[in-house]
Amino acid sequence: MTKFSDLNLNPKVLKAIEEAGYETPTPIQAGAIPHALEGRDVLGIAQTGTGKTASFTLPMITSLARGRARARMPRSLVLCPTRELAAQVAENFDTYAKYVKLTKALLIGGVSFKEQEQLIDKGVDVLIATPGRLLDHFERGKLILTDVKVMVVDEADRMLDMGFIPDIERIFSLTPFTRQTLFFSATMAPEIERITNTFLSNPERIEVARQASASETIEQGAVIFKASRRDREGSEKRAVLRSLIDREGEACTNAIIFCNRKVDVDIVAKSLKTHGYNAEPIHGDLDQSQRTRTLDGFRDGSIRLLIASDVAARGLDVPSVSHVFNFDVPGHPEDYVHRIGRTGRAGRLGKALTIVSGRDEKNFEAVEKLLQKEITRVELPGFTGTAPEDAAPEAAAPEKKTTRSRRTERTERPERAERAERPERAERPERAERPERAERPEKAPVRSRSDRGGRGSDRDSNVVGMGDHMPEFIALSFDQRRAS
Repeated sequence: MTKFSDLNLNPKVLKAIEEAGYETPTPIQAGAIPHALEGRDVLGIAQTGTGKTASFTLPMITSLARGRARARMPRSLVLCPTRELAAQVAENFDTYAKYVKLTKALLIGGVSFKEQEQLIDKGVDVLIATPGRLLDHFERGKLILTDVKVMVVDEADRMLDMGFIPDIERIFSLTPFTRQTLFFSATMAPEIERITNTFLSNPERIEVARQASASETIEQGAVIFKASRRDREGSEKRAVLRSLIDREGEACTNAIIFCNRKVDVDIVAKSLKTHGYNAEPIHGDLDQSQRTRTLDGFRDGSIRLLIASDVAARGLDVPSVSHVFNFDVPGHPEDYVHRIGRTGRAGRLGKALTIVSGRDEKNFEAVEKLLQKEITRVELPGFTGTAPEDAAPEAAAPEKKTTRSRRTERTERPERAERAERPERAERPERAERPERAERPEKAPVRSRSDRGGRGSDRDSNVVGMGDHMPEFIALSFDQRRAS
């Protein structure tokens, strides 16, 4: 069996690995590290939670141990799709480079530009960044990338699939052609792989598991859910989630609950807290400081349930997550693999449960097709329906008519109209003979068009408005006026 000591890593790096409690590299680490140390480009594909981050941090630290960075000219660059993943990579460098004198800078949104610029001005060996913030610093003239020797793209498929392609291409154009490039991801669709061929030069492909496969240590299940009424789907779905959490009992020490939309993240978090659960939301619209506090609380155990959008699905490394709940089935089946990969990490056991509503059926079929297996269906015999406070607002809403009731109403409509018209016909003569309308209190008379002197008025009627004050020239005939 291969050990870290067999991988030709720097002795100071090996000491840090030993103190971190690791002895044996994972398959992706054992396959990628030797080629990375040789300076070759690497395309690494492995399941989430198998140690891909260490696969590039360990050889990078060993390669950068010799040399020194110059101001504004980083020696290596790591690109990450999200702030959380970038922060996690930075933590890995702190752990494994504790005995090596290397400097690093973390360029992510939500942090002051000035603080980041001060670090860059001193010179950094390792620059970890999200694409947007990196380009912001470059456009400000604070960053030069011509000295980058090693470039890493973490979660490569996500970077290239989330609309980052123009930014990635521009960043690559700013780095030297002689750089070493490392791509790592849990999934690599064929169309994405064709794009990577433009960035990598004769890469060594390390694939330690079938693409888009979930770890065997994760027990998967799905609850097929149908709402009693469309307007009650949200509250009933949240009740199903609570039933699942209660069903797991003490075995659910902590969990990540994934929603597709940020607004649903906030709604689910608020609902769980209303029912007495220890839960907090995390998504891209929250301040970075709040996101950091929430993640720290989840890591130290003060927060039990983390309700998240897919911003937390990629690269969030909390080794002891016991459960993952998919409140929504993700729109992209590859995201399902990343979501459930937050549990069952580093050989631990984990459990992933998914709520499948009617609108999620097609997406769920795509997930099973990708995994090439059928996910076990879970029954909830003790499920009692919505909670009172969830159902109250919706109970007040008018009940929607079914198709059958509308059809019945259409057939009955002529009869109603006929019944409504019958008394009307009998009353018409009586209404016609009523003289009261003429005897009602007098109102100001409405003058007709003829009364107002318009066309059709009586030409013999007296002129109103001039009287004795009519100017003399108006009374003159046309011939008289012409003579005068």
